[in-house]
Amino acid sequence: MADGVGRRARPEVTAQTGEKAAWVKSERQRERERRRRRADVRSGSVAAASTVLCAVLVVLVVVGSPGWPRVHETFFNWGELTGAFPDVLRGFWLNVRIFLIAEVVILVLGLLVALARGLRTPLLFPLRALAVAYTDVFRGIPTILLVYLVGFGLPALRLQGLPESPAVLGGFALVLSYGAYVAEVFRAGIDSIHPSQRAAARSLGLSKAQSLRYVVLPQAVRRVVPPLLNDFASLQKDTALVAVLGPLEALRQAQIHSAETFNYTPYLATAVLFIALTVPMARFTDHLAARAERRRAPGGGR
Repeated sequence: MADGVGRRARPEVTAQTGEKAAWVKSERQRERERRRRRADVRSGSVAAASTVLCAVLVVLVVVGSPGWPRVHETFFNWGELTGAFPDVLRGFWLNVRIFLIAEVVILVLGLLVALARGLRTPLLFPLRALAVAYTDVFRGIPTILLVYLVGFGLPALRLQGLPESPAVLGGFALVLSYGAYVAEVFRAGIDSIHPSQRAAARSLGLSKAQSLRYVVLPQAVRRVVPPLLNDFASLQKDTALVAVLGPLEALRQAQIHSAETFNYTPYLATAVLFIALTVPMARFTDHLAARAERRRAPGGGR
């Protein structure tokens, strides 16, 4: 049944038992929901139609351009694609392995550097200064330049125990570069926790380390998950930079096939593989960001 103005629904009461039955929506509420559904359907239809129209216009402009036959032969050659794809896919597995291993190391390194930057003890000032210097230096060096410096500079030292694999050296360069960015993400998350959280934890008898571990870090990590995933989406693409050192990853395989046939279709195959891995991660990042926004909204729940 509806109330006097139809704004809210109220539970009906059974005549025999006097117990509350299921909530019944008011007529006005049902009408609002019907209008909302119609509006959603109309908006979805308009969005789909406009998207299809734009896609058709782009295709017509590209296909109708004077240079399209040459572009089609150079970049969209089906024979070249099927011939190069197995090797490119095999090389892409190396990109995935570099990404998965580097991601774990970057998370650990970034968190340690962020914690070191938060140290306030005078005795540990050198460690804090080292963390600041690390983030400043490695965020300032372009990633591809760092790959060159590590990939060719470390082997030139001829030190015992240093890895010689180009894939390992390239992965190490990516860890150094992205570790600095991830450290700043973690530090921003830690700094975003209100000081009252620490004060409340200390009032309960927790030490500074325990407050950081059990109160601050869990909240900070939840807040920085979306930006961390954005960084890792970028890391996944930048594993292609390791190609400059020579390992047979996806981009290097595409370069080899293109050099043999003077056709750039293998690069398209490489791009498709990277997109197939990056797009789901981007959508998952959007989902987490939207969920975090809903939680922060008034009345937002888990």
